[in-house]
Amino acid sequence: MSTREASAADDPTIESRDQLVAPIAAGEKPKHAWRIGTEHEKLVYKRDDFHAPAYDESCGIRDLLLNLRKFGWEPVEEGGKVIAMRGADGTVSLEPAGQLELSGAPLENLHQTCDETGRHLQQVKAIGECCGVGFLGLGMWPDKTREALPVMPKGRYEIMMRHMPRVGSLGLDMMLRTCTIQVNLDYGSEADMVKKFRVGLALQPLATALFANSPFTEGKPNGYLSYRSHIWSDTDPHRTGMLPFVFEDGFGYERWVDYMLDVPMYFVFRDGKYIDAAGQSFRDFLEGKLPALPGEKPRESDWWDHLSTAFPEVRLKSFLEMRGADGGPWNRICALPAFWVGLLYDEAALDAAWDVVKDWTMEEREALRGAVPKLALDAPLPNGGRLHDIAREVLAISRSGLAARARVSSGGDNETGFLETLDEIVASGKVPAQRLLDLYHGEWNGDVSRVYEQSF
Repeated sequence: MSTREASAADDPTIESRDQLVAPIAAGEKPKHAWRIGTEHEKLVYKRDDFHAPAYDESCGIRDLLLNLRKFGWEPVEEGGKVIAMRGADGTVSLEPAGQLELSGAPLENLHQTCDETGRHLQQVKAIGECCGVGFLGLGMWPDKTREALPVMPKGRYEIMMRHMPRVGSLGLDMMLRTCTIQVNLDYGSEADMVKKFRVGLALQPLATALFANSPFTEGKPNGYLSYRSHIWSDTDPHRTGMLPFVFEDGFGYERWVDYMLDVPMYFVFRDGKYIDAAGQSFRDFLEGKLPALPGEKPRESDWWDHLSTAFPEVRLKSFLEMRGADGGPWNRICALPAFWVGLLYDEAALDAAWDVVKDWTMEEREALRGAVPKLALDAPLPNGGRLHDIAREVLAISRSGLAARARVSSGGDNETGFLETLDEIVASGKVPAQRLLDLYHGEWNGDVSRVYEQSF
């Protein structure tokens, strides 16, 4: 989630709807300027007893952040508390229960992306060694109750935690217990954005299946392979889902703005503080009728904040965010951007990917999305067969797109090698969660704490 430092009092006031469309349209870039931004979260635990450290305990979350200064990172504060660190590799920030996230820099190729990931993991592991802290790459806490988890001192989280139980039963689980990998990608035009958005939404269930990695809740199998994905189905129907309107004729920037205007607000940021506006309307804000700030109209930064509070499977800001994957280890952090870059950054690959999904109806896309959290690659396809049946084809399309990019490392390798971990998953037919369940029922003898052996 975004990290704000100041109220941006000099921001332009939004006087017209055109000012809402403009920053999204301004995301258009020529192909040579397209970049890759990767975000990944990890669970943080104390090695002596596996508890999730509080913000201010000794060698807790605050100390972890501040220790990043030795690697050149600089603190970002809210209300006098350090809530993030900023550096050349992007921003290290806190999710609600102390999950540590790197929001990486916009990079030219996947070799740089994987190098960035490796640097970050080396840094946090070095700090963890000194502090007795470990990091776990899963889609969800395997053994913690909500009550056992700390809450980080960020104003937006207080507001969201109050609001979540009003709109769904699993929103607090989303905030406190889950981790993800995401990739942010560019578009060249409105038409290019639309095609990428549609392919991204339709194939997001395949990404969810390949990266499914959250089969345990509170120490036992939960009946799902990606319980993280299931959680989103009962978080907040106003701001989640597969967005049928994206596939309708006429979809574009303006239709996205209409959608976002219908998404209820969470907050407004003023004078270094978050003001609770949960459930209120940005449309009313445009008219100066927001109950939380009567008589005041939104600033440009308020719109950017609001764009960050919708959580569909793919999200549009001034770039597209692919949001379907569970958290995982280093090789899968590198594999997710490879999967999507291969499909979306080469025109022939993008067309081929669209050919795979273009005949699916909205009902069929929804059914696939609903089946994947439990069944992963065994989820039934709209035209018969299983999701596994198209996985190899889609990976081949992605590989062709990466090969066509011809972005070569110093060692002479192109970017296709980053898909190998996904090739292995498809070849075996077992997603990461199924391998964890095999261990649980086998050598772990039902002891979920053995999962900590899978740490970074």
